[in-house]
Amino acid sequence: MAEDMQDAARSGIFAGDDPFLIAQRWLAEAEGTEPNDPNAIALATVDDAGLPNVRMVLLKEIESAGAGEGAFVFYTNYTSRKGQELEGAGKAAFVMHWKSLRRQIRVRGTISREDGAQADAYFASRSLQSRLGAWASKQSQPLSSRGALMAEVAKKSLKFGTNPPRPEFWGGFRLLPVEIEFWADGAFRLHDRFRFTRSNGAKNWDVERLNP
Repeated sequence: MAEDMQDAARSGIFAGDDPFLIAQRWLAEAEGTEPNDPNAIALATVDDAGLPNVRMVLLKEIESAGAGEGAFVFYTNYTSRKGQELEGAGKAAFVMHWKSLRRQIRVRGTISREDGAQADAYFASRSLQSRLGAWASKQSQPLSSRGALMAEVAKKSLKFGTNPPRPEFWGGFRLLPVEIEFWADGAFRLHDRFRFTRSNGAKNWDVERLNP
C-alpha cells in the first residue's frame, strides 16, 4: 500500500504535477554535475519522404505552464535542413540525457516559430563572433573550405561592426509537447518511467507509470 501511495504522489525526483517544473528542476541539477552542455538535446525531425534526421541542439529555455501552455525553446537557422524539416512537418521530438544523473527526458510535440522580441533578446545575448557566424553561415549547404567561411565572417564584421542585428533567417522554435517522459536509472535495469500526455493545446496532463 505504501508503495502504491508513493507512485500516485510521484515523490522524490518525480514529484509535482507540472512536467515543465520537473524538467526545470532536473536541468538545474544537471548544471551542477554534467561536465559539458547540460542543456544539449538530440533533436529528431523528418524530411518530406518521412526519413528521420537527428542532431544535437542546445535547449535555451523551458517555459513553465504558468507562463502559458508551456514549451521548450531552441534556436537555429530557418533555412537549414533542420529548420526546413521542422516547418515542413510541424512536429518534432527530442531526448535530453544526463550520464552524471543517470536520467533522461523524452519529449514529442508540435512546432511553432519564435521570431519576435524573445528571439531578438537571445540573439543579442550571444557573443559577437557567434552573431557574425550566424550571418556568415549558409547552414547545411555545401562549403568549399573553412577559409571561405572565415572570409565570409570577416565580410560580415566589416558590414555590421560590433552590433549585428538578428538575421530574418535565424530565430527560435518553440516545441509545444503532447508527451513528456521522465526516466531514471534503476537497479538491475528496473528503471522508473513516468509519461505525461495531453491533447495538443490542452493544459491538463494524464500521467502513467511505464514498464522499464
